[in-house]
Amino acid sequence: MKKFIPFGILLIVIVLALLYPSVTLTTIKDSKIDTGDTAWLLVSTALVLIMTPGLAFFYGGMVSKKNVLSTMLQSFVCMGVITVIWVIFGFSLAFGEDEFGGFIGNPGTFFMMKGTLGNATWELAPTIPLVLFAMFQLKFAVITPALITGAFAERIRFNSYVIFLCLFMVFIYAPLAHATWHPKGFLFGKGVLDFAGGTVVHMSAGWAALASAIYLKGRNETSHNPARISYVLLGTGLLWFGWFGFNAGSALGSGTLAATALATTTTASAAAAMAWMFFDILRGKKPGVLGACIGAVVGLVAITPAAGYVTIPHSLIIGIVAAVVSNLVVIWRTKTSIDDTLDVFPCHGVGGMVGMLLTGVFAHQNVNSANTTGNGLFYGETHLFIIHLITLVGVSAFAFFGSFILLKITDMISTLRVTPEEELAGLDISQHDEEL
Repeated sequence: MKKFIPFGILLIVIVLALLYPSVTLTTIKDSKIDTGDTAWLLVSTALVLIMTPGLAFFYGGMVSKKNVLSTMLQSFVCMGVITVIWVIFGFSLAFGEDEFGGFIGNPGTFFMMKGTLGNATWELAPTIPLVLFAMFQLKFAVITPALITGAFAERIRFNSYVIFLCLFMVFIYAPLAHATWHPKGFLFGKGVLDFAGGTVVHMSAGWAALASAIYLKGRNETSHNPARISYVLLGTGLLWFGWFGFNAGSALGSGTLAATALATTTTASAAAAMAWMFFDILRGKKPGVLGACIGAVVGLVAITPAAGYVTIPHSLIIGIVAAVVSNLVVIWRTKTSIDDTLDVFPCHGVGGMVGMLLTGVFAHQNVNSANTTGNGLFYGETHLFIIHLITLVGVSAFAFFGSFILLKITDMISTLRVTPEEELAGLDISQHDEEL
């Protein structure tokens, strides 16, 4: 009976698609849809999508050889599972009509993508079709749970993981996306600035990763050599490439703000890659491929919330500071019993928090007039920084404890941890009957 449930869910999806074909055409008089902006968001959507396979290579290259395929599939499967949820009601939860005081959207607003056919637009993106905005945001929802997988790599049952990522999408990601990016969202209303997902994506994934590492406890074999460092380098390249869509695409147009976001993304990542390597040298280590790759990704993470709010010189500071702080947290983590396999929390969680706080330090309204909260601490104003500091604490608690509860629920439905024998054999064989 249990084997029928996953396919049975797809049969339900077919029934819903037949009952709700969503063929009603939305026609808005004096539409402002712009072909240039639409073209850029089409490209950006594809760029963000390529980040998930990039993440699969990035993580897959760092685990042991017997777990490469399982680790990569944990990222790749998000492209399927989250897409189906998003089309049915996920987009509505994140961007639908506000419910419950700015914390969640009405799941029926865009149910089965109704109302997206024609020239309908999102109110904060009037120059691109609503359906394109929905697909662009989908790619953010896809990669967020995939980021978590590095924390529990090499020891989680695949079926249980799929259940957890569904719960995470509904109860953690969607509420944070709605609260932060919806014009009636709670955090949006408080003036929190998150240009492309430092809070929504990286902090939520980072804290969920820490909760996962603590809940699943350590691996039986914690020491191993990375299977393919060349995979890590390839994954980093794909992530950096795709991140231009992630950040510059979040300008929701092809104007000067997108160009600024692209520039700050480039410079922060470059500075962070160098900072990670040079800090390793300072500690007496040799410069390595892994260090450069991890540093580059940490820089990308940190600049994400700030990309469209800070200047290029300040993006260099953000990248360097984030790399050093994350490196120090990795060192601290190795001295604890926390088995965050691929250091997701130190890199994505801490990187996202550093980026969020430094947005509150360096944001300036001349960079982005949509910033009505005020300038950052560096310019002598405290309001924005204090809001970000309070939000950091609140979001951290929500993401960590919420994820811990969801892990417990998942474990009650389907055991999360593989058996010692399955772990010893490797998840490629024990979970998928395949090997590299």
